[in-house]
Amino acid sequence: MKKVEMAMVMVMVLGLGMAASGAVPAHNITRMLGTHPGFSTFSHYLTATHLAEEINRRQTITVLALDNAAMSALLDKHYSLPTIKNILSLHVLVDYFGAKKLHQINNSTTLVSSMFQATGAAAGTAGYVNITNLKGGKVAFAAEDNDGSLHSFYVKSIKEMPYYISVLQISAAISSADAEAPTAAPSAIDLISIMSKQGCKAFADLLRASKALPTFTENIDGGLTVFCPTDTAVNDFAPKYKNLSEAHKVSLLLYHGVPVYQSLQMLKSSNGIINTLATEGANKYDFTVQNEGEDVSLKTKVNTATILGTLIDQDPFVAYKLNKVLMPRELFKPTHVSDPPAHSPSQPNKKGIKQPAHQDAADSPSDGPSDDSDDQKAADDTNGVSHSFTFPALFFSLFTPFLLLPLPLPLPLP
Repeated sequence: MKKVEMAMVMVMVLGLGMAASGAVPAHNITRMLGTHPGFSTFSHYLTATHLAEEINRRQTITVLALDNAAMSALLDKHYSLPTIKNILSLHVLVDYFGAKKLHQINNSTTLVSSMFQATGAAAGTAGYVNITNLKGGKVAFAAEDNDGSLHSFYVKSIKEMPYYISVLQISAAISSADAEAPTAAPSAIDLISIMSKQGCKAFADLLRASKALPTFTENIDGGLTVFCPTDTAVNDFAPKYKNLSEAHKVSLLLYHGVPVYQSLQMLKSSNGIINTLATEGANKYDFTVQNEGEDVSLKTKVNTATILGTLIDQDPFVAYKLNKVLMPRELFKPTHVSDPPAHSPSQPNKKGIKQPAHQDAADSPSDGPSDDSDDQKAADDTNGVSHSFTFPALFFSLFTPFLLLPLPLPLPLP
């Protein structure tokens, strides 16, 4: 009996540990809609516009689904695929609303941000959606930038996973002048012009004058993510840039491009190592994406830059503004913090000469190509894998032996 009780206690503790680790139910929007043939067109366009991937990565979200008839009416307007993405992203709310919550809205109306707003593609507050609880149990949806007319109404709940994801059918597409505005095809995008007008003119000028530009433009149609340092960051970095050879200048510029489309939500949910346009064979030229809350950082072996905002997000092309120039370890000495010596750095040595203070390797005068140290190679071999124990592994390693103890034999009766 004691053995059974102990097992039950350990199962409870394991459950608490899993809850503490933040485990949440996974969801897949296309699978949810797959059991409802009447929404096949909507599901198809969620996949074609890559919105499905972003929906699946979010933990608190509401999808306002359109049936095949409503999608047919939308497609009859012959919007381009990028414009359809903007329109459908307006139908993805970054908050949870189940059927019950819709009918309990305080003050009859509430304003909710959509994925159209979250991506930075919307102008001003055009990416917000008004939800209005009307008389007779009706609930209406309208874009913030419309004329106040109501054309889209709640029909029914399709699927709800409370407080994680809710899929609700609405009667018609939400109308928005900003979302429906014509969007240029990827091949028509002027990368240099966009960066120059958005506070990245210095980087755009470097790119325009280099042999790296064709590689950027050739990748736009197939998928491209660009990280553009601000003018201030480039100007501060100018002395280091001038010391590089022409070939290394090209590599540095290519290091700021990734040959796949990575929306901000994808970056937030897919932390890890990413290859760049400069990656080739043994020349890794990679960096690590990390996020803390809503802040996304790009970490090299030399420095760390933070994304300040989105210049353009037009699948399959997206560009972000950075607060620093990314410095690859292939071109600059990695930052290395060694253990402090037994004596103070300012303590005189045997000859009475004061020891120099520690200098940041990234700012050292010998900036330039450097060989990998043993520590760097070891770090590369691990490929970012942590060797710490997880809670379940530690738990079972400690308590499994107790489950194997034999039950005590019953005492003989007197």
